[in-house]
Amino acid sequence: MKRKLVLPVLLLLTSLACSVRPAAAQDQGARKRVAVLDFDFGTVHRWWSGDWDVGKGLSDLIVTNLVKDGTYSVIERKRLAEVLGEQDFGASGRADVKSAARIGKVLGVQAMIVGTVTQFGFDDKNIKIGGVGGLIGGPFGGLGVGQRKSKAIVVVDARMIDTTTGEILAVATGKGESQRGGFSGFGAGGSRGGFGAAGIDMSSSNFQQTIVGEATRKCIEALSADLVKSQGKLVATKIEVAGRVADVDGGKLILNVGKEQGVRVGDILTIERVIREVKDPDTGKVLREVTEVVGTLQVTEVDDRSAVGTFAGSGAAKVGDRVKRK
Repeated sequence: MKRKLVLPVLLLLTSLACSVRPAAAQDQGARKRVAVLDFDFGTVHRWWSGDWDVGKGLSDLIVTNLVKDGTYSVIERKRLAEVLGEQDFGASGRADVKSAARIGKVLGVQAMIVGTVTQFGFDDKNIKIGGVGGLIGGPFGGLGVGQRKSKAIVVVDARMIDTTTGEILAVATGKGESQRGGFSGFGAGGSRGGFGAAGIDMSSSNFQQTIVGEATRKCIEALSADLVKSQGKLVATKIEVAGRVADVDGGKLILNVGKEQGVRVGDILTIERVIREVKDPDTGKVLREVTEVVGTLQVTEVDDRSAVGTFAGSGAAKVGDRVKRK
């Protein structure tokens, strides 16, 4: 009797396992959309020279980590920069809660992540800042050398702001430390490491291998993990897709919506057509549009503001047809 029950039980377990999709494969439209503003670092002592935006560099690393994790749908930095420029949102308002909420509404995100760099440098009283000017180039010119030991510390505080209410939903903190002996220059063997006076690519291996780079990586990993844990405080909403067919080439359609509107490769979208309008007899204003479903489209390619897909339906799609999430 027991043997007869084994096969049905195994089949049931297999069926259940196949029916459960991993989190990364779930409906992309329901992911929580966030954007990360450049972090403020005005209170940090500038021990480096040159134009190095530490806050922007740390924000870029946060975005990379959150995208890799997949918990949030993160607005691309290029689009964020465009909106900030359009809204005349200066660097002075980086961490301002009200300004962040306003920009978030323009971007169509549910939350903005703002942050402040509270510590970025060395915890070593023996290090002489400006004692060896010119020995190490770029933004690190002037940093003392020859110390036996040195410890770098990077600390960042972040806040997640609801763009609808302006409420601070969650706070997160990241701290990273790195210590090594035989300290020379910036902690990379005394070499320039390819760092120029215009700034540093914090994602580069040259920076990551330095003592400050190691501390930065640990700080960002801790901060990212803290932000991911806070996902439950942000209510997920379905990302509505509302666009139109811009071009028709047989069964291939090009849409006027893309990543910025939440479209992703693999999405199944509905193609609708307005067949008549219902107008108010007194004012002549349109009260309602009556539509019919023409077919569906599966997205195969997508960029920031457009998407390409394969159409399937009983009729043919036309330029101007509406596109909605199925």
